[in-house]
Amino acid sequence: MSVQQPPWSIPKKHTEEPVLRVYNSLTRTKTEFIPRNGRHVKWYNCGPTVYDSSHMGHARNYVTQDILRRIMTDYFGYDVHFVMNVTDIDDKIIERARQNHLLETFRSQTEALTAGLLSKVLDAWKTYVRTRVSKAVTESERAREGNEEAAWLRITEIYQNAEWKQECLKRDEKFDMYFTSARRTLDAIKAAQSRLENGNTSVETAHQLIDTSKDILSLSLDAEHKSTVTDPAISRKLAAYWEGKFFEDMARLRVRDPDTVTRVTEYVPEIVAFVERIISNGFAYEAEGSVYFNTTAFGQSENHDYAKLEPWSTGNRDLLEGGEGSLSSKTGRRSTADFALWKASKPGEPSWPSPWGPGRPGWHIECSVMASAIFGDNMDIHSGGIDLAFPHHDNEMAQSEAYHNCNSWVNYFLHTGHLHIEGLKMSKSLKNFITIEEILEKFTARQLRLAFLTQLWNAKVDFSESLMTGEVRNLEVTLNNFFTTVKALVNQANGEGMVSDGYHHFEQPEQELLYGLYQAQSAFREALCDSFNTPTAIDVVRDLVSKTNVYINSRGKALNVKLLENIAQWVGDMLRMFGLGKREEILMPYLRTLSSFRDNIRRLAMAKGDTALKDILALCDKLRDSDLVPLGVALDDQEDGKALVKLVSPAELIKAREEKRALQEAKAFKKAASVEAERQKRLQKLEKGRVSPRDMFKPPNVPEGTYGSWNEEGLPITDGEGKELTKNQSKKVQKEHANQAKLHEEFLAWQKTNA
Repeated sequence: MSVQQPPWSIPKKHTEEPVLRVYNSLTRTKTEFIPRNGRHVKWYNCGPTVYDSSHMGHARNYVTQDILRRIMTDYFGYDVHFVMNVTDIDDKIIERARQNHLLETFRSQTEALTAGLLSKVLDAWKTYVRTRVSKAVTESERAREGNEEAAWLRITEIYQNAEWKQECLKRDEKFDMYFTSARRTLDAIKAAQSRLENGNTSVETAHQLIDTSKDILSLSLDAEHKSTVTDPAISRKLAAYWEGKFFEDMARLRVRDPDTVTRVTEYVPEIVAFVERIISNGFAYEAEGSVYFNTTAFGQSENHDYAKLEPWSTGNRDLLEGGEGSLSSKTGRRSTADFALWKASKPGEPSWPSPWGPGRPGWHIECSVMASAIFGDNMDIHSGGIDLAFPHHDNEMAQSEAYHNCNSWVNYFLHTGHLHIEGLKMSKSLKNFITIEEILEKFTARQLRLAFLTQLWNAKVDFSESLMTGEVRNLEVTLNNFFTTVKALVNQANGEGMVSDGYHHFEQPEQELLYGLYQAQSAFREALCDSFNTPTAIDVVRDLVSKTNVYINSRGKALNVKLLENIAQWVGDMLRMFGLGKREEILMPYLRTLSSFRDNIRRLAMAKGDTALKDILALCDKLRDSDLVPLGVALDDQEDGKALVKLVSPAELIKAREEKRALQEAKAFKKAASVEAERQKRLQKLEKGRVSPRDMFKPPNVPEGTYGSWNEEGLPITDGEGKELTKNQSKKVQKEHANQAKLHEEFLAWQKTNA
C-alpha cells in the first residue's frame, strides 16, 4: 500500500486568456496595456473649462471616460487613481466673466429706453457686422464703416442661397452664429425704436433691448471698458458657479467622482516654480513679462521629440493660435510654434505675482504641473477628447518632459472621439450645443449611456433621434423584459421552496444554454480586451439574452430556474459594471436631493441666525417647487400641515410649474405695467405743472397773438385783436388758471423733494 500521493501534472491550457490591448494615440495602434507598478494605475483626465453649461459633447467625453474607468476597476480589477483637473482660469473664463460683469452693470444703470441707448446698441451692431459677420463673405460683399446697413441688406438677401452660405461657412464656421446674433439684435433695435416713437420709455423695454442684444452689446462694452475690471473674484465667481453645475450634471449622468480634483487657481505657486525649472533646463525664455516654451530647442535636443501625437500639425496656424487663446499676446515669441507657459496680465485680467511680473498661467502648463504634483515624472494613462491632442496634449508632454528631463511622461494616451448631432459637430463656440439638462428632459441617463456603449469610445459618434428611439430603446426594452421575466420565474420558484420533483433539469437544452453562457463570458472578455470594444460586448450580452428567451419559451415547466438566475446575475453584473445599474440610478437622485436638503437645514439650524425660521420655510418651498419636480414628486400642502405626496410624470409637473410661473409673471407684468402707466400719468401731470400759471397764457405756451394783455396774475384781459374777453371766456381762463396753479404747486413740491 502506497504512502505517497501520486505525481500531479500542471494542467495544460486549452485556450489562452486574452490580454488587454488599448488604442494608444502615441502609436495609433492597439498596444498591450502594461502598468508600471503591478496593478496600480495612474490615470489623469483633462477636465472641463468652466464658463458655460455642460453639453452633449461633455456627456460623450465624460460618460465614455467613466465607462473605461469602470471597466478597468470593476472588470479588470486594476487599482486606479483617477485624477481630473478643473480649468478655473482661462482666456474664455476671463472674457465671459468680464463681459457678463460689464453687461450686468450697464443693465442695472439703465433706467429708461432712450435715443442714446438705441444709438449705443446700433453702433455695437454696426461694429459686429463689420468685424464678425463680414469675415465670411467675399471682399465685395463686406461691410465698411458707414455702409453697414446697406451691406447687411445685401447679405440677408443672399443668405437663403445654400451654395453661397456653404462657401461662407468654409471661410468661417461661426458665420451662421454671427448672422443669427446680428439679425436678432437688429430686430430688437427696430422694435425698441418703434416703442420709443410711441412714447414707451419704460425700464422693462430698455432691459428687453439689452437682453436680446447681449451677445453683441457685451463685446462692445468689453472693448470700451475691459481695463476697468480688475477684481479677480469676478472670474473666480463665474468659474465656481459653472464648476458646481458641471458636477451636478455629471452626478445626473451617473459619472463617478474623480479620486482627486485639481484646480488651476490652487496650484499657481507650483506653476511658477515649474516654469522656472523649464527655463533653467534651457527650454523656455522670458519676453515682455511672459514666458514661452522653446519648441525648436526642445525638438533639437537629445532624447526629446516635440509633437509626439500629431507631428503633422506643428505648422497648423489655426490650431496653434486656438491653443494660445484669444487674449494672448501676438509678439515676443521666437517661433509661431512656441507657446505660453506664463502670460503677462493685461488690464482687465486677473494676475498673480511671479519673477517675470504680474501674470497668470498659460493653458497647457496647468495639466503638467497638477499631474506631476500627484503622479511625479510618469503616469500610465492620460485621457481627453481628440480635439485636445494637438496642441494641448503635445505641449503638455513637451513641457513636462523638459521639466523632468525624461523622454516618456505618458505611457498611454486615450482620446475619445467627437460627437456629432444629426451629422453636425457640436461646439460651445458655435453655440449649436444641446445642454445636458436639455437632453435629460428627453432621455434618461441610462439611455444615453447605452447609446455611448453601442459606439466605439475612440470613434466619432453620430447621435440622432433615430439612434435613441430605435436601437437604444429596443435594447433597453429587451433587457428590461428579460429581467422582469427571470425575476418572476425566480420568485415563483422561491415560493415553492427547494423541493425536488424527481428530475435534475439538466438535459441537452440546459447544457447548451450553459455552454452559451461560457461562450458569452469568453467573448465578452475578448471584446473588452480588444481596446474596450463595448459595441461587441453589448452584442454578446444581447445574444445571450436572446438565447435565454428562446430557452424559456421552449422549456415550459421543465425550466432550470437556477441556471436562468445565474445567467441573469452575470448579465446584471456586467451592465452594472458599465454603470447601468437600475436600482442605483433610480434611488440616487432622490437620495442626493434628500441629503442636500438635510445639509442646508442643519447649516441654518447651527448658524442660529435671526432669519433661520424664514430660511428653513424657504428651503421647504424650494424642495417642493424645484428639487422634487424633475423627480416626478408633487407635494400638495394641506390644512392640517401634512403634505399629500403624489407621483406624477416629471414632464407634467414641469409643464404645470412653467404654466404657473408664466401666469405669475404675466400677473406681475400687468401689475408693473399698471404701476408704470400710473407713473407716466403722474410724470405727464407733473410736466404739465412745470409752467407757472403767470406764464400759461403767454407765448410760447400759447400761439403768438392769442391774447393782447394780461393782469398781474397772468390772466388774459384782452384777445389778440385788443378786444376785452367775454364773460364766458374770462370764466374759462380763470378755471384753467386755477387748475394750473394747483398743478404748479404740486410740481414745485415734487421738485423740492427730488432736489
